[in-house]
Amino acid sequence: MTVLAEYVRTLNGKPVALADVPVVPMEVFRETLKEQLARTSSELSALFGVPVDSEGVRVYAVVSDGASSEITICATDVGQRYPALTPYITQAHWFERELAEQWGVVPEGHPWLKPIRFHRSYRHGQDAWGRVVGDRILPCVQPVGTDYFKVRGDEIHEVAVGPVHAGVIEPGHFRFQCHGEHVFTLEIELGYQHRGIERRLIGGPDKRTLHYMETLAGDTSIGHATAYSQLIEGLSGSEAPLRAQAIRVAALELERLANHTGDLGALAGDVGYLPTLSFCGRIRGDFLNATGLICGNRFGRGLIRPGGVAFDLDDAMTADLQKRLTAAHRDVTGAANLLWSSGSVMARFENTGQVSLETTKALGIIGMAGRASGNDRDVRRDVPSGYYRFAQIPVSTWHTGDAFARAYVRHLEIQRSCHYLLEHLPEVPGGKLRRDVGPIQADAIAVSLVEGWRGEICHVALTDSEGKFAHYKVIDPSFHNWIGLAMSLRDQQISDFPLCNKSFNLSYCGHDL
Repeated sequence: MTVLAEYVRTLNGKPVALADVPVVPMEVFRETLKEQLARTSSELSALFGVPVDSEGVRVYAVVSDGASSEITICATDVGQRYPALTPYITQAHWFERELAEQWGVVPEGHPWLKPIRFHRSYRHGQDAWGRVVGDRILPCVQPVGTDYFKVRGDEIHEVAVGPVHAGVIEPGHFRFQCHGEHVFTLEIELGYQHRGIERRLIGGPDKRTLHYMETLAGDTSIGHATAYSQLIEGLSGSEAPLRAQAIRVAALELERLANHTGDLGALAGDVGYLPTLSFCGRIRGDFLNATGLICGNRFGRGLIRPGGVAFDLDDAMTADLQKRLTAAHRDVTGAANLLWSSGSVMARFENTGQVSLETTKALGIIGMAGRASGNDRDVRRDVPSGYYRFAQIPVSTWHTGDAFARAYVRHLEIQRSCHYLLEHLPEVPGGKLRRDVGPIQADAIAVSLVEGWRGEICHVALTDSEGKFAHYKVIDPSFHNWIGLAMSLRDQQISDFPLCNKSFNLSYCGHDL
């Protein structure tokens, strides 16, 4: 760990003392972030606030650098108002809206200052927009909530979709500004799934904490449980046994396989191509059943624990998994190849919902969606932890940034995850499954990054003087990527929205927390 004037350097999952995190003036904070994020290898993994007294909020920034595999942390104190970072650091746009909502601080000059979740977590007796808090009515900073983008002109019309949708789907509101079928802008309003989980984590860890982690986003139970477990291990100065690390990686890749396979089928369904839709629905179940074979739960709940894993692989199970994976790999490859060889499918996929690499980098779009636009970034390679330090999986990218690219990157990742599992499952190292985890370090901060199937999962914990969570921050990849869906609909036909939406397949509850 190295302390510099503007920030402290650390590694994935390794804690540093809170006292070592420099608290610098806002101007220095902004320039430090600008300099770091100007490097193509760096991403803004987290930007969040923590109250430091009755009036002030301390804002922490976490930047991960793929070139050095390091994580940097810096902080600044703000009052009720501060000069917005977003005009200089566009990746901060969504984070600053959250800061305004959670802590009532106003980023002056933010180009699009609206709440993102509509939850009541005010300080100073108000939120940043002067909404009614208790018996007080405060002047609004600017219109809030239902004040949407407007496009004016002859024959312009507005289409509102949700938050209640047909079928079994999470709630979210989508507001289109259109001329005929042509979409000028899409504005996305979320927050209907907000459960206040981050506040419930304060004072932990306790018996409920791991349950919250496994249900933050139901399709990413293994990813979030792994990020949390790595964090606890780092804060306690321990490490999971090598065998447990290898089993965690196997579970993470199975989670990736199941979700990517399901998405390929759903994308086929959105363009009316039923063969791949039907095949992938069944094959997704094969990958889920493989996870269930390991731990008894198809979503991997109960498998990942601080200090290691709760279930082992024996020779018979390994052989069974290899047999299942070989068959599923063959079947999903065939189902995907049907897509690429269908002219009608490709006509719908190609050039639909394009997001450029420049936009991807500017707005901080990450994970599979970012790699589909050519952003060569993957935590497994760039900021590795656990068994990924010893057995890496090649990064899959494409360059067109359209619905085809987001489907094809899924296909490439399926191939590479299957190859990894078939090669490495028989070579899982021996040894223990779990080590005892002792008391966690007091007055510390730690960051844990995991490449979930959607992209980078970031967990940050700050501990108090008794070694309990004083603050816990979770950034699901969906938090970064909803703006990518909005950008993908610009200058598209409104009929392409279901296809674009599924090509990102973002989590409402993972965003809302």
